[in-house]
Formats: sequence, structure tokens, C-alpha cells
Amino acid sequence: MSGGVVRLSVGSRLVYDGEAVEVIEMVATAVGNQVVLKDRLGRMLRVAAKELLLSERARVVPDGPGPSSADDEDVASVVLSRLSPAERQRLVERAGHVREVRTGYKSGSAELARPGEPRPEYDPALPFMARYAAKAAELEVEARTVERWVHDFQHGGEAGLAPAVRVQSPVLERCDPRWVEIAVEVMVEHLDQAQLMRKTVLDRARARVIARFGEGVVEIPGRSKGYEALEELEKQHPTFRLSTKRNRDIAARPKGTYGKLRPTRPGEYLLMDTTRLDVFALDPMTLRWVNCELTVAMDWYSRCITGLRLTPVSTKAVDAAAVLFQAYRPPKVLPHWPAQAVWPEHGIPRSVLVDQDALDGPLARRAGPALAPETIVVDHGKIFVSEHLTSVCARMGISIQPVRLRTGRDKGPIERFFKTLRQDLLHALPGYKGPDIFSRGVRPEDEAFFFLDELADKIRQWVAADYHRAPHTSLVEPSIPGLRMSPAQMFEHGMARAGYIEVPRDPYLALEFLETEWRTIQPYGVEIDGCRYNGDGLYHDARPSPYRGGLWPFQVNPDDITRIYFRDLERRWHVLIWEHAPGLDMPMSRDAHRYGWKLVAARHSYASERLVVEELLERWNLGFAMTLAERRMALRMARDQVAFGIELDELPAPQAPAPPAECLAGVDDAADFADDAGADHSDGSLEDFDADAFYADALEEL
Repeated sequence: MSGGVVRLSVGSRLVYDGEAVEVIEMVATAVGNQVVLKDRLGRMLRVAAKELLLSERARVVPDGPGPSSADDEDVASVVLSRLSPAERQRLVERAGHVREVRTGYKSGSAELARPGEPRPEYDPALPFMARYAAKAAELEVEARTVERWVHDFQHGGEAGLAPAVRVQSPVLERCDPRWVEIAVEVMVEHLDQAQLMRKTVLDRARARVIARFGEGVVEIPGRSKGYEALEELEKQHPTFRLSTKRNRDIAARPKGTYGKLRPTRPGEYLLMDTTRLDVFALDPMTLRWVNCELTVAMDWYSRCITGLRLTPVSTKAVDAAAVLFQAYRPPKVLPHWPAQAVWPEHGIPRSVLVDQDALDGPLARRAGPALAPETIVVDHGKIFVSEHLTSVCARMGISIQPVRLRTGRDKGPIERFFKTLRQDLLHALPGYKGPDIFSRGVRPEDEAFFFLDELADKIRQWVAADYHRAPHTSLVEPSIPGLRMSPAQMFEHGMARAGYIEVPRDPYLALEFLETEWRTIQPYGVEIDGCRYNGDGLYHDARPSPYRGGLWPFQVNPDDITRIYFRDLERRWHVLIWEHAPGLDMPMSRDAHRYGWKLVAARHSYASERLVVEELLERWNLGFAMTLAERRMALRMARDQVAFGIELDELPAPQAPAPPAECLAGVDDAADFADDAGADHSDGSLEDFDADAFYADALEEL
């Protein structure tokens, strides 16, 4: 019987559920073999034999010595795998000699005998000592050496003949554990401080050991041994070699098993993050170079960029809400974009002939996929934990999953996107300043000549035409090894795999992403931050407000204050127009409006809304003295700066009650702006406005 097994029979002893038991009977039944056990108190227990063999509840107590997994010796596979090919060849030859000494055959079996075997000096009938002496004479070694080989082979097989490896005890085991504990204590204490020197750690550990345990109580290693011990501790608590920021990141790693969110379909998890771009841009208001921040939303399953927003200097909560809104309503593809930037139509077989007018309709030619996210994964930035974004997510039924503090790997795909954006696009643009101060040029801001809207347009083009079409190494299908898919392909694969995607139940919920301002309704309309709005749908009859305080809620877009949105008591939406919007002919942001007031205050003794508009138009070189073509071109550029593309004219009207025609004007559409003749659209009606002809004429004149 092999030494690696024991016999299970009547009389065998086991440990079952922590109790010592003995086998007193083995019974064969129709459902399998069973064993009757008896404990030290005489109680009987019948269990299945397979439970004793496979369950962790039972352990057989062997009668004699034998190999065990608890032995100090290494496993045979471990011993043999660390040998070089030459050492392995010598080991095979030596094992053949040992088998010849024991059996007379180098293969160990008479059925596999080689020609001339067994040789006379290794006849199995001869005594072992004679065979030992014959093999020693053949190999020119001592007979005692051959006898030791046979002994090692009997106990460990070929692995027992492997040369012994001298294992040196680790340096930390050769040091006093009290000194090691204090050295780690010193290293951890300075985690948030400047980088330490090894000499400083040794000196402070020595002083602390003497102060805590007394002189000569704890053995303090010498300088060389101390440096060697710190090298080992560096692997567990990085302190000396890496940067202090990297050391803090490593120290913040979880001590247990790493977990990971695993998306199974598009829209299940939406990653959102903001980063400072490594490129300067020009502010269209002040014509000065500014730093810009990019806020991005990414579908984790497909790696598709569902929304992005470029803002000067810093990002606000409304910008984050605008990025989230783009997941519901992707921006349109502009005419100058390449054909591959158009997002492919999903669910339409390629063999079906489709009317071209249908493809060019209001819902076609988008720059990305449209979906309703179920959960957004964000960090602890103020814009992502703001009341505005939190309330929007609660209203839309979106869960918020915050990542751990200072743990960028929790949203690793979007961090990798920022790196890809810098390496593939930003580094080739004028005004690029590099990822850090050591990579910066002399004056990169002098080369910046892209406006913010132009830079955002280039990033959108690159995402739609390149990033969404390039295969990613992280987008794989486990059932097809070696296949790499692009985000666009992965999105189609996710739709086919899940069978559905989440979509908004009510398109008018888009207005939930806007800020809410509470104001009273006056005979002249509504006044918000000095701007007066009016239009159909307001209750000019001084109807009392059902809300607390007698105020009414109005939805305001900070990036376009030329219009606001009002929902009456019949739950119908109305568009209210700023009184100076017809003379502006372009979107007006809240920041631009405030900047205009500063210009007026510096140049005039009195101020008015009309002066604010004229000062801004003059500042932007868009005054009435400019040609119509130049004003149209500026209008086209300015429309890309609008954060929310709320195209209510493209959305189907609810069944009951139907919204009035006033609220079917889109913020991000050309129909939002007054025509060239300066017609007054304060009533919200834009039925006679042809946006396509408007921009076609502008391009022809340019």
C-alpha cells in the first residue's frame, strides 16, 4: 500500500465534527455504502461513506507516518520546476541509476527493459550491498552515496534526488521583532510628511527602542543589517523609493480582497469625472487664455462617452447635470464633422431600404448613444454631491454610487480615457502645456488660439470619429478569445445580450436638469437677476401661488438666460423670453451677463440692460456694424456653448394634456434665436423659422 493513503475499514479511527469516533461496521445499501460510527460515549451514528471521504467534517486518523500537506518539505512539482534543464537532465539520469540498483532495470519495470537488461552486476537476485558497490564503481562514487540516493528516492521519488536548496532565513526573522515593530511605526508615522531617509529611520527607531525598553534590552541591528531590513519593509510600507503621493496611494489600498463592479448591460453604470486639461484655451468673452476643465460621462459597459462638457477655469454643478442630460439627449453631429462620426442606427437591418428623409430627421445623426443610466459612479467632488445633481438623480430614478476617497481605480476606465485623450489628441494641439510642470514649455499660453467652443468641438469629433471606432483591449467577449471590440460594437453587443436598454419615460423630464428659481409674477412678467421675462402662460391676473410663500418655480439655464421655462397649474410647460433677447441674436450666459454689467459700470455713469447687451456685442466684435455673415458665423459658434440641448420641438407631445406650441422651442436649436430681421418672438412661436435654410445661407455668404 502507498504511504500516501490510509485504509478505511472496521476499527479505523476518525475525527467527525470534532469528536473522536471509530468505525464499527460498513453496510452496503441500495443508495450506496454507509459506515456506522461509535464515539467515546457509545453513541452510534450512520453516515454515507462518501461523506467521510469528501466532507470537511471528517478527517481520518492515520495509523502510521506518511506524507502530508502539512510537511515542511516542498511539493514535488515545486522542487522539480525550479531546476534548470541541465539539472533536470542529470536528475533523470541519476533516477535511472537508482531504479537499476533497486530493480535491475533503468525504467524500473521488466516490461520496459532495454537491450541487455538486467546486467549481471545488477541482477535482482544479488544482495543490495553488492549492487550498491557495483553502481559506486561504475559512477566512481562512494557506496554510501549510492545508498543515500536509494533512500531519498524511496521517500521522495525523483524530487528526493534534487539538490538541496539552501534557504536563507529572511532578514526580518533575524532581527528582534520589537525593533521591527518600532521601525514600521516610524515609517508609517511620516506617511503624510516629506520623504524620509533610511538613516533617519534607523536613528529614530534606535532612540525609540532605548526609550521604551531600556539600554541593551533589545538587540539593535547594525548599519548594513538595518538597511537590508528597511529594504524588506519598503515592500510592505513604501517610504523611500517612490514619490510621497504614490506612497500615500499604496497605503490607502484595501487590506482585504479587491472588489469590482461588473456591468452586464449598457446604461447599468455611468462613470462621471472632471479633470483639468493639459491645454490652454481662449475665453471668448475676455479674449484671454484660461485653464479649462473637462467633465465626462462614460457608459462603463461599452466605454462609450455619453456626454462631455468643457468649462473655463472651474466646473459647476449645472455643468455636471448638463453632461448627465446628454446621456438622454446626445448632441447632434455638425455638418463639418466626418461621416464616421455619425452614430450608427441600432435595430435597423442593413438590408432594409429606409427613406433618407427618415434618417435625416430630428432624431438621426447623433454623436453618441442615447440611454437612461441606472447608476452613476462619481467621486466626492462638490459638483457631484451637490443638491442640484442629487435632486435631479432622485427625480430621474438614478442611483448614486460614490467611490472610495482617493481611490482612482474605482473609476479606472474614465481615468484611462483622460490619458488616451491627452496622448492621442491634446498633445498635438497648440497651447499644450504637458501633464506636469516638468513637461511644460517656456510660454505655452502664447500658442493658445482655440476658443473653448472650438476645443470642445475638436474633442467631440475625436471621440465620435476615433475613440468610439477604435478597438479597445479591455472590451472583450470571453466566449471569443482574441476578439477586441470598439465602444460602438460593444454597445450593439450589449443591446443584443441584454435585450433592452433603459430610456426616459417622459421626454419633458429633461427640464429637471435645469436650476430652479423662485419668483413672484408681476404685471410686467418675471424678473430674475435683473432680467425681465414675459410670455403666454403667465398668470397676470395675480392668481395666488399654491406654493409656500406665494412664489412660483421657474427653470433657468445658466448658459442661456435668454429664455426660462414655466409650468402652469395644468402641468403644461411655457417658454418665457427675455425682453432684450430679440436684439441679442445669440445665447447669453449668466456669467456673460454679469461681466457685461461690470463693463457698463466701468464706462458709464448709469447702467441698463440695453447697455449691457451693446457692450457685450462690442466686446465680442459682434455689433450691428458687422456684416450679417459674420454675425451668423458667430451665432453658429456660440450655439455649441449651450450646455443643455433641450430640443422640445423634436419630442413627442404627451397625450393629455397636450403642451402648447410655445414650449416646443429648443434651447440648442437654431430655432431658439431670432431671425436676421430682428423679428420679435417673445410669444414663443417659431413656426415660420427654417433652421436649415438659416445656416445654409450663412455658409453660402461665408
